[in-house]
Amino acid sequence: MQVNANKNSTITIAICLIAILVFSPVASFAQAATTFSGEAVALRASAAGISLALSDTGPLPASGGNLKTSVGSVSVLGLVSADVLSSATSGSGTSTQSQASIANVSLLGGLVAADLVKSNSSATCSNGQAAVTGNSQLVDLVAAGQPVLSANPNLAISLPGGISLIVNEQTSSPSGNTGAMTVNALHVKGPSIDIVVASAHSDITCP
Repeated sequence: MQVNANKNSTITIAICLIAILVFSPVASFAQAATTFSGEAVALRASAAGISLALSDTGPLPASGGNLKTSVGSVSVLGLVSADVLSSATSGSGTSTQSQASIANVSLLGGLVAADLVKSNSSATCSNGQAAVTGNSQLVDLVAAGQPVLSANPNLAISLPGGISLIVNEQTSSPSGNTGAMTVNALHVKGPSIDIVVASAHSDITCP
């Protein structure tokens, strides 16, 4: 009887080892992690050989985390002046978020101005599917001396000198288990001019 017991014990151990080897790849696959990406920039501008990127968080690591940065003020004659530039991006759990804000903005000698400009974007996972959202907040926005009351996504305004303004510019690409959203609160474009105010980018890949 002792011999049979040892044989049974040996068989049981062998079965356990086989089960571990067979199912461990499946277990590893099931534990695939959410992948994050994000970046926020309060001001990005290029014109006449000048290039600026202020209060830029840089890219968020794929593993997530938190990045924040701020700048007290900026003043480039004829191009931009602004105060209290701040940006943040973060990713954890099932979501990633980015925010950027800037106060007392004046672009191109006052052609475009606002008391406060903010952008927000987020990307989330739910049951393996990605979803994205984003919005802009604009306080007392004025373009070519006229108040801009609407902040509907991708509102395009033509300005003097061949310059265009896009208000609450949004680009999104949710697709299955991946999703990305970029919100530029203000985007000014023209001959040799490209200015983005309060840009917030978020994207995610769900396991």
